[in-house]
Amino acid sequence: MELVALVPALVVLGLLAWQLAAAAHVWLVAGSSARAAARAAAVGAPAEDAARAALPRAWAGVARVRTSGGEVRVRVPVPAVLPGLPSLGTVEGSAPLTEGAR
Repeated sequence: MELVALVPALVVLGLLAWQLAAAAHVWLVAGSSARAAARAAAVGAPAEDAARAALPRAWAGVARVRTSGGEVRVRVPVPAVLPGLPSLGTVEGSAPLTEGAR
């Protein structure tokens, strides 16, 4: 009887853990994209194009890429793990630009 009451709580905890893992993944991908943009800027290529190319197709169109203050910032919305729910905020990755790329 107690197990039946515990199952919904376990499902909610599982969904929360899944959402946290999704947010961590997006954060890592945003950081990787920012580093790719910084490398591209260091050799004279467009940083924004490199940042978007390093992102998955679904995120490349919705990401915000900014180059200012000696760094590249890539901001990506965190998708909800349940379909139909809105984005649950954004995460940002950044990477410093080298002296020649500023």
